[in-house]
Amino acid sequence: MSEIKNLKQYSKSSERFEGANLLCPGCAHGIIVREVLNATEYPLLVAASTGCLEVSTAVYPYTSWDVPWIHIGFENSSTAIAGAEAMYKALKRKDRLYSDKTPKFVAFGGDGSTYDIGFQFISGCFERGHDFTYVCLDNEVYANTGGQRSGSTPLGASTTTTPAGRVSYGKKDRKKDLLFIMAAHGSPYVAQVAPNKWKDMSKKIKQAIETEGPTFINAMSACTTEWRFPAHQTIEMSDLAVDSLVFPLYEIINGTELRITYRPKNKVPVRDYLGVQARFKHLFKPENEYLIEEWQKNVDKYWEYLQRREEAKV
Repeated sequence: MSEIKNLKQYSKSSERFEGANLLCPGCAHGIIVREVLNATEYPLLVAASTGCLEVSTAVYPYTSWDVPWIHIGFENSSTAIAGAEAMYKALKRKDRLYSDKTPKFVAFGGDGSTYDIGFQFISGCFERGHDFTYVCLDNEVYANTGGQRSGSTPLGASTTTTPAGRVSYGKKDRKKDLLFIMAAHGSPYVAQVAPNKWKDMSKKIKQAIETEGPTFINAMSACTTEWRFPAHQTIEMSDLAVDSLVFPLYEIINGTELRITYRPKNKVPVRDYLGVQARFKHLFKPENEYLIEEWQKNVDKYWEYLQRREEAKV
């Protein structure tokens, strides 16, 4: 498939991920996965960890996947796809392949199975240099198992394991900076994407899949269920995330060269992003408003850091 330049082309492209699934109305997972699978003409082999994506797209005896697909445990879609990649290389060396087409290998996991439970497996695959792309569907919570906090859950969010109330304002810790962690592995390509900036997302995904070596995509996936916003506002929520710079869009090449790929013309205050999500409603109480100021300071500081890194070209 040639480079996608407008959304109409998606309806004419080969469909590798069917719309018949049980993902929540408004879930961004389906948008992201469809774009991943349609970003390249290469044959794809896919592994998916247990999570919202897996339980909603493969309800026996039905499946939404029109590619070879492996469901594996919560923590190890990376090792499953790495095993498939290693098997392919072994068969190629022995001249036992039945096709001369070169496949690409993709693993999907939620933030729970990426930031937390499966991180050691992903790190090992990157250290060994397997040729695959890992895609994290980052909805900042264990959405499939009850809405518990994860390493991706941001400061002050109310979850089932960090509930806001009389003695707590929610999660006490900031979100883990996973993209820089993966870049530190020496990956040839890592990037953050969001479904509202679909051209940017398509370009980055294509580059990740077609780059040799272990590559990583962190995809913002707004969760209408656990973030608690109306299901029809998923794209608007994504707009607020990137325009407030809470979720900046950038890429890192060969572990060092950083490029910012989107600069909002009209920067949105962080409080506008927080204010439309019920998981943060308690932050607007007088005794907690200082946390919104802390959010804004952290976001501004990180954005300045990204710009300095880009200018340094190291």
